[in-house]
This record gives sequence, C-alpha cells and structure tokens, in this order.
Amino acid sequence: MKTLKARVLVFLGLWGAWLLLTAPWKTQEALAGAVVAFLIAVLPFFPSSPLGDLKLNPKALAYLFAYVFVFLKALVLSNLDVAFRVLHPRLPIAPGIVKVKTRLKTPLGRLLLANSITLTPGTITVETRGEDVYVHWIKVQDSDPEGATRAIVADFEKYLEVICG
Repeated sequence: MKTLKARVLVFLGLWGAWLLLTAPWKTQEALAGAVVAFLIAVLPFFPSSPLGDLKLNPKALAYLFAYVFVFLKALVLSNLDVAFRVLHPRLPIAPGIVKVKTRLKTPLGRLLLANSITLTPGTITVETRGEDVYVHWIKVQDSDPEGATRAIVADFEKYLEVICG
C-alpha cells in the first residue's frame, strides 16, 4: 500500500508540475502530461520511493503549509544577509564547514532538510552521514555542533519531523 500511495503522489506531483509549466492548457497537452507522469510513476525506476515516508494526516498537512512560510522567511533573511556581506566594504565572511546533527529518521526528511539548507544562500549541504550533516557556512557563527544545529537546522527540523519523521 505504501508503494501505491507513493506512486499516486509521484503522478500527481509530476502532472501538477506539467500543468503549471504548460498553462494555459489545451486538452492534448494535459493528456500528454498525464500519460508521461503516469509512465514515470508506474515504471519501476527506483526500487522504493522515498515519498512513502510522507505523512498525509491533517497535522502533517498543516505543518507542511507552515513549513513553506518558515522556509520563505529563512530564504529572505539569508538573501539579505548574503547581500549585506557582498556589499560591505570589508566583505565580512569567515567560511567553514560545520557538523550539525539531525533528529530526522527518514530518508525523505533528511533529503528535504539538506535541500532546504542548500537552497538558503550562505549555506550548502556538503555531505550527510547518518544523523550528521556537514554544511559549508559563509560565516561560521558557532563551530560547536549543538550551536550550529540550533542556528542552521532547528527551524526546519521541527516541521520536517511532523511532515515526514
């Protein structure tokens, strides 16, 4: 059943992206998108889909909705921070790689966390090993793993735990 749910989510996600990219729609384009999305969803490209870890209960959906705003806030603030550093005459950077710990247990949760970190300017996920995530940070504010974890992943993690564990 988990595989069916994952495949339906893949189909809906791909078809939705197709529809967004091809608007305004014509019947032929919508059907072509549905066929391609269906083929990708049902063909066994991957032995197991990480989307099976996604929870679809009302609490998880509410947290997913809130996570979008938390991510957008982090995105705007980090963009402003990087812009300040670029425009500052002395270019105040102190780059380095820090280790942060994650409480997320599922591959999907760790994937979303790593991508959220990478998509916010000033940080790039370099590697993940189990519960450790190595992040390149434009200005290392705390090299201690606990302090770096609070600064980089704490906001994302509390939402991702509910969304996908």
